[in-house]
Amino acid sequence: MPTSFTVVPVDAQGEEQGSPERDEQRQEEEEEEENCERDRGSGDGIARESSPFITSAKMDRGNVYEGKNMALFEEEMDSNPMVSSLLNKLANYTNLTQGVVEHEADEESKRKEVKLPCMGTFIGVYLPCLQNILGVILFLRLTWIVGTAGVLESFIIVFMCCACTMLTAISMSAIATNGVVPAGGSYYMISRSLGPEFGGAVGLCFYLGTTFAGAMYILGTIEILLTYISPSAAIFKAEEVDGETEAMLNNMRVYGTCIIILMAIVVFVGVKYVNKLALVFLACVILSIIAIYAGVIKTAFDPPDFPICLLGNRTLSKRSFDVCAKFIESNNETKTTALWQLFCDSSLLNATCDDYFSLNNVTEIQGIPGIMSGVLIDNLWSTYSEKGSIVEKKNQPSVPGPEETKLGGFPYVFTDIMTYFTMLVGIYFPSVTGIMAGSNRSGDLKDAQKSIPTGTILAIATTSFIYLSCIVMFGACIEGVILRDKFGEAVNGNLVVGTLAWPSPWVIVIGSFFSTCGAGLQSLTGAPRLLQAIARDGIVPFIQVFGHGKANGEPTWALLLTAGICEIGILIASLDSVAPILSMFFLMCYMFVNLACAVQTLLRTPNWRPRFKYYHWTLSFLGMSLCLALMFICSWYYALIAMLIAGCIYKYIEYRGAEKEWGDGIRGLSLNAARYALLRVEDVPPHTKNWRPQLLVLLNLDSQQLVKHPRLLSFTSQLKAGKGLTIVGSVLQGIYLDKCTETQKAEENVKSLMGVEKTKGFCQIVVSPNFRDGISYLIQSAGLGGMKHNTVLMAWPESWKQTENCFSWKNFVDTVRETTAAQQALLVAKNIDLFPTNQERFTEGNIDVWWIVHDGGMLMLLPFLLRQHKVWRKCKMRIFTVAQMDDNSIQMKKDLQMFLYHLRLNAEVEVVEMFENDISAFTYEKTLMMEQRSQMLKQMQLSKNEREREAQLIHDRNTASHSAPVVKANVAAAVPEKVQMTWTKEKFVAEKHKNKESNVSGFKDIFNMKPNQSNVRRMHTAVKLNGVVLNKSQHAQLVLLNMPGPPKNRKGDENYMEFLEVLTEGLDRVLLVRGSGREVITIYS
Repeated sequence: MPTSFTVVPVDAQGEEQGSPERDEQRQEEEEEEENCERDRGSGDGIARESSPFITSAKMDRGNVYEGKNMALFEEEMDSNPMVSSLLNKLANYTNLTQGVVEHEADEESKRKEVKLPCMGTFIGVYLPCLQNILGVILFLRLTWIVGTAGVLESFIIVFMCCACTMLTAISMSAIATNGVVPAGGSYYMISRSLGPEFGGAVGLCFYLGTTFAGAMYILGTIEILLTYISPSAAIFKAEEVDGETEAMLNNMRVYGTCIIILMAIVVFVGVKYVNKLALVFLACVILSIIAIYAGVIKTAFDPPDFPICLLGNRTLSKRSFDVCAKFIESNNETKTTALWQLFCDSSLLNATCDDYFSLNNVTEIQGIPGIMSGVLIDNLWSTYSEKGSIVEKKNQPSVPGPEETKLGGFPYVFTDIMTYFTMLVGIYFPSVTGIMAGSNRSGDLKDAQKSIPTGTILAIATTSFIYLSCIVMFGACIEGVILRDKFGEAVNGNLVVGTLAWPSPWVIVIGSFFSTCGAGLQSLTGAPRLLQAIARDGIVPFIQVFGHGKANGEPTWALLLTAGICEIGILIASLDSVAPILSMFFLMCYMFVNLACAVQTLLRTPNWRPRFKYYHWTLSFLGMSLCLALMFICSWYYALIAMLIAGCIYKYIEYRGAEKEWGDGIRGLSLNAARYALLRVEDVPPHTKNWRPQLLVLLNLDSQQLVKHPRLLSFTSQLKAGKGLTIVGSVLQGIYLDKCTETQKAEENVKSLMGVEKTKGFCQIVVSPNFRDGISYLIQSAGLGGMKHNTVLMAWPESWKQTENCFSWKNFVDTVRETTAAQQALLVAKNIDLFPTNQERFTEGNIDVWWIVHDGGMLMLLPFLLRQHKVWRKCKMRIFTVAQMDDNSIQMKKDLQMFLYHLRLNAEVEVVEMFENDISAFTYEKTLMMEQRSQMLKQMQLSKNEREREAQLIHDRNTASHSAPVVKANVAAAVPEKVQMTWTKEKFVAEKHKNKESNVSGFKDIFNMKPNQSNVRRMHTAVKLNGVVLNKSQHAQLVLLNMPGPPKNRKGDENYMEFLEVLTEGLDRVLLVRGSGREVITIYS
């Protein structure tokens, strides 16, 4: 019947869309597309990065379909929105703080209106970097480093550290300008460039570094308070000079614990006040530095008066006396001073005094002679010393006294720790950290891609100039003994750098106090947020609890952990001991920033397009090498501990962490390495010594896409033990477009089972119109280049005798032929469901090898590989071979034992004799039954084919009747005359009798037939060999047999299956082995 069509004008299309049928149809299409999109987007279980370009949020469908000009694309607009609707988002896309969850498209509507970022380079990057770089080490330790290492070596220390941070800043600038960097700063850059494993490990190390930096700043605050501002506030006081250090450390612990609790409360209650006070703290730092420069200029014409008291060449501490003299003249009377009483047993002039005190004079010199005094020459070279040694002035006349037994009771200035070059590097390096401050604020910058490189590099250049100039100024203005006096004991307990400042030392003292307080607060503010960012990424399972916080997002739990770790640094109590620890963590972070830039540059990935152009992989590599060298220069054991911590975190994330696909450089590096290796492997075929079974495992799936025989994968993992290539393949019958969802489901099921069975390899599902071709595709094309399989493993088709499954044995035999043609080995596991799981253990038993024909050594190699696995480890290997009538069985056994000895295989050897005898009636009967069954199957298949052909003719006729007259005429002309398109009663009866007669005659022939002699001989071999194998190996845990090849004449394929069935009858676990035609085992080394 004719079909009527309604032509709808383009303008009226919108009206037609209102009909219920169309709406329902469209709704179904939309649901189907959404399901497909969901499958594509999350089928691998990996969260995708949020992007303004392709949005998964539901759009207003009315707006999308308003325009009729784009009707051609309307079906795709759910997934691919029009550019015109996206341009505003693309142009105004900002890197506002998004937390650390990348896939926040669903939360976009919930997010409140946030004020646009407006910070520029100066306020947003330059000043925060200055504040974080300049700090406690500059005020408390730089003068001591200059005095100990000398100007030249101090210059080298500072130059190395500043060069390291400058190279790192260049690499960081390249990464930061390669796209939008959301809040998360350095952790975000490293994790997205080097992957979740490196990102998590280095992120946690950076967190620990920031936390210990907080401890260092707090210790610096307490040192300034108790040493220079209010020494009387000390709780623990030393009764003797020897106990001063221990008392100071105890004071540090008590005050440090109190301050860290106070700071944690401040951060918890009002973090916004911390950010507002940052500028105040920065102003203190800048004023202090200006005061230092002003003081240096003033020394050129008016040096400050800070006299130092020397006994011989030894520096004296002025805490215990006022007058730098042994005695004074008063009213024409000589009186001893307080200094005399410290070295003598009484105040009388004839008292017994210390020998060195008696032999040497007391002199007084200026501690700050000024920049024009020429003291720079004396301070050029290093003066390293042991712990507890006296600070002495070089080139000062002195009369050495006898060896003193105890110097602790005298008011000398002593060194508190042993000093050497590498230790000073570790103490100094924290003073150049803080270069990440700008990138950490990337969410607040107006133009982060411009501000981060400019601000960071300018800040490093500025601070490097300040540090290097301070080294020269300190060496040129201050006396060497004052520089080496760490706590300013020779200048009445003043801060050494404060003595140089103008207008007053208190400018430096107060400025450094507030600076260290502010830096400590900043560390306690930043570190918990970094930990929260890592926790919310979900890559380290055991810290996910720290991703939670208050309702406004403040990281409460992370703050508590940070305060706890910070307390560990406080309990160490020594600033000089804490500094190298955080140096390690920061250096490791900087090293991986350089590595990330170098890897991305060398890989030349298409997405690597930084706006910052002044970088090169050699600079990144140099920076990485310098960071690694500085780690071991500072402290080799701390470096190893830091690397061990990072390595443990890396392996933990790799083993237990969440799967993330961030398009990182390490994955790109792996792909490049794999490509290079594949090209190398492709050059030459593997040598026999390197040959191992690279498996293609053929699995059968049920209607639910579940694996029918899971034990096949168990056996695979036992055979491979994680080594070599494993490809697990399966075939779905149909067309790929129709089977897309089923293919994904099948792949997920197979991969899940591979994970359970610990089978390391690849999964490949092929969709083919028929099962036979799909297996052929897998055998031909699975693998890549030199990484192709050389062995096929499959299960024996147990149901091959069932009439409804007649194609299973045909597919099996064709697979055997194809593996032979492809020169691949074949392993067929019979009774696979009886094979052991990976959890089972055989405590005894044998693996029996029946070596009938030479197959290249596969039968020898497979038991050896199986016995490497704990399931088969305690099984013994036995090798049987068959001797014929004319063979010398004794000599055969000797030769086989010698061959196994050369192969380095331990196995029992037995030669089984099989003599020629007459073919039994049982064999004759079995062959006859096999051939009768085969002929009957052919008859049944033939009649079935005829019925199918007739049904097809009826279907063709019905189809033709609905066609147009012209088409019908053409079909009629094309159909041969002998084909009748209609069924009449006469034809039906005639066909019925015809089929009946042919079937009866066919069955008569079957019962009168005689067996083929060739088949009889083959059945005789199968029956006889099966009897021998059963006699020797019926109770073996596994039997390996040579698998005979299929017949060249395809008409005997079903008989071939029967032969194999008879050959393996009565055995529990059998592995039929067919070699690839090449030697796979050798006696040579």
